[in-house]
Amino acid sequence: MSLGPEQPPAPAREGEKEEEEEEKEAAIELESHPQPPGEVGGARRAGWIMLVERGAWKSGGSCGAQQAGGRPSIYHAVVVIFLEFFAWGLLTTPMLTGFLSFLSAPLVGALSDAWGRRSFLLLTVFFTCAPIPLMRINPWWYFAMISVSGIFSVTFSVIFAYVADVTQEHERITAYGLVSATFAASLVTSPAIGAYLSASYGDNLVVLVATLVAVVDICFILLAVPESLPEKMRSASWGASISWEKADPFASLKKVRKDSTILPICITVFLSYLPEAGQYSSFFLYLRQIIGFGSASIAGFIAVVGILSIVVQTVFLSILMKSIGNKNTVLLGLGFQILQLVWYGFGSQSWMMWAAGVVAAMSSITFPAISALVSRNAESDQQGVVQGIITGIRGLCNGLGPALYGFIFFLFHVELNELPPDQISEKKATQDPSDEKAIVPGPPFLVGACIVLLAFLVALFIPEHSKASSTRKHSNSISSTLNNNLEQSSEEDVEPLLQDSSV
Repeated sequence: MSLGPEQPPAPAREGEKEEEEEEKEAAIELESHPQPPGEVGGARRAGWIMLVERGAWKSGGSCGAQQAGGRPSIYHAVVVIFLEFFAWGLLTTPMLTGFLSFLSAPLVGALSDAWGRRSFLLLTVFFTCAPIPLMRINPWWYFAMISVSGIFSVTFSVIFAYVADVTQEHERITAYGLVSATFAASLVTSPAIGAYLSASYGDNLVVLVATLVAVVDICFILLAVPESLPEKMRSASWGASISWEKADPFASLKKVRKDSTILPICITVFLSYLPEAGQYSSFFLYLRQIIGFGSASIAGFIAVVGILSIVVQTVFLSILMKSIGNKNTVLLGLGFQILQLVWYGFGSQSWMMWAAGVVAAMSSITFPAISALVSRNAESDQQGVVQGIITGIRGLCNGLGPALYGFIFFLFHVELNELPPDQISEKKATQDPSDEKAIVPGPPFLVGACIVLLAFLVALFIPEHSKASSTRKHSNSISSTLNNNLEQSSEEDVEPLLQDSSV
């Protein structure tokens, strides 16, 4: 009779052992992540402490439960990016970004940090591709929708945050290189296919094929792409863990000034991408009218540079990262970009442009290396907002860069207008060799080289080591960590965008 009441304590002791093991696991996690994810105040921090005490909070790159689309991986991100830009590449029509994406990218990134990546992948891809069928349905609706589309042309920020969720820190540079290479592959293949379909069957078929590709991309996200952000890091209710200051681009810029790591990275991105955005807007007209490239030569140039960029970003990028490090890889990419722009500026022969194109392919390592550097210096719950800021800065450059190049071409009396092929050859044949434009055929490219040189100098001040690595080296006990976090949050009125989480 006495055996009955004495049986419950045995499982209770087993439960106590399990709780002790969970607490030990939580202590290990806390030492690696001394700051609570998505903290917005004492209530949020208190909830995090309870999770730590129960051993329930886990961070990092995988979701807790298997989803309908399987385990999230880098290949989901690759397929989404390829289909989106392949659809637009078929049309050979640029997407409208600029200032709109500068305003929306930090907001979309912050929301994805709280509510997950999958929904915002669907949102950005849908609105980015929505104008495509309207090209043949109604021109007014097309222009109205493409204006709205510019707000959501920030898929890259969500994609890079998705990649950060599903990869370890040492794997991200290879993953970012693969995503950038996929983007280049979509732009290499789609314009040629679109031009062939247009010449053979008309523009209506091109628009139809592009629309079908966009629909396939949306269906792929709905049916096959799993959520990458762990459920325990997602908000239980709408707006519960959103830091609207981080979502506001202007408030984010104020915080950037306080952060010794993110500030030089943002300045480097702005100064390096501003000339690149201007180059995209005018370079192929420049090749046609000033250098004398024909349509076939331009198509071949795009294909060769695109293929070389894919090889560089998938093979050489990871080798460089392992051999010379993240920061030096960024500096090397900026050095190649300076050489490329100087070569474009002084080049007057076709072979010079081809040689400069090879250098341009080598410079394509810059953006994935910078994205990896930003990701290494951000906590797991900040990946969306920091990638959104970088994407927003690039969107701002997409608006300013073409205006800058157009103004410089105007100052040096270089006219780039669409002309028939016969008039282009006549114009080039009648150019005076003693003309100033013959000495410096491309003044905007030389100005761009000077701007990238400034970016190179700023990049020298980017810290060598990431904050994540310093966190692992200098972490202390649970109690001291929590106390320091509480004291730091109460003392600072305006905290840096990426807080130094080392204790």
